[in-house]
Amino acid sequence: MFKKHYIIPIFVPHKGCPHDCIFCNQKKITGQIEEVTAKDVKAKIEDYLSMMHEGSSQIEVAFYGGSFTAIPLEYQEQLLDAAFMYVKAGRIAGIRVSTRPDCIDERISENLRKYGVRTVELGVQSMDEEVLKLCNRGHSPEDVINSVGILKEFGFSVGVQMMIGLPGDTEEKAVKTAEALIALRPDIARIYPALTIKSTYMEEMFLKGEYQPLTLDEAVELSKKLLILFESNGINVIRIGLQPTENINSGKDIVAGPFHPSMRHLVESLIYRDMLVYLLEKEGEKKEITLVINPKNVSELVGLKKSNIDYIKSKFFIDKIRISQDKSVEAGTLMLNIGEKSIIMSKKDYYSISTK
Repeated sequence: MFKKHYIIPIFVPHKGCPHDCIFCNQKKITGQIEEVTAKDVKAKIEDYLSMMHEGSSQIEVAFYGGSFTAIPLEYQEQLLDAAFMYVKAGRIAGIRVSTRPDCIDERISENLRKYGVRTVELGVQSMDEEVLKLCNRGHSPEDVINSVGILKEFGFSVGVQMMIGLPGDTEEKAVKTAEALIALRPDIARIYPALTIKSTYMEEMFLKGEYQPLTLDEAVELSKKLLILFESNGINVIRIGLQPTENINSGKDIVAGPFHPSMRHLVESLIYRDMLVYLLEKEGEKKEITLVINPKNVSELVGLKKSNIDYIKSKFFIDKIRISQDKSVEAGTLMLNIGEKSIIMSKKDYYSISTK
């Protein structure tokens, strides 16, 4: 039986982080200010479980904040033990943590495994030495390679997080970072377009004219290229763009940068638009077309505020576009009907074409 997957997020901001990255202000990003205690962990888990169908759900506790294994070991164990009691009771499936690539070794990995941790995500951000130095990350590409190797030896599912549009970053460097991470064969990846957050050094750089963030269109286009790279190599990208919070959504804490509450949707929509353009450029003049799509993908096909439909009509001088929803069409597949002619293309087909 299919079980829905739920995450119970617990933020441990800044604690233990040995560096002051120029883009980082975890308190602003997460909205978490107070230090988390074991009691807080239990209370949050109980609160979430009270709203979930435990038997029919796959539930994990996630310790976010980016430097979990850099906090004192005793504090790690207090938080992990509070969550692990729910693993032992069969109420949650496991625990995941996010941390720094230079804060993983055999001892730490053994301890994480002892407390039921299944997934470790690494805040890689870039595999380019210059970008890492400009951002004061304090770790090297070699740290990433070593930590992924150790985590795999201990049997963890490994996640990697990369940021695009940081100081010193370019599209070429971002693509090379993705390729370097793909070579390490992580299980999952996240792509975060860099945002300029209040009370960070990157804000100072921006205000002085020393840093220019990506535009939203640039971030969507580059994220699309990276998503295609990861997914065409069998690596699941589980998030694109920063998780909205009350302050982030309201714009209180973002000074500049390509934030959108539905960044993944914009990226997926662009892929469908590109697929349509590719197919239609091979056809002659047409006044009407029908697009057949799985109901799960209608929103991405149409685009935000019908942007894809309007774009295609304008580019190809099409008078009418019909959208037909069909559950028998595989998710991620598009069928284009022009008169009696039908053309089918899946995202996988498009990926293979676009990565040649």
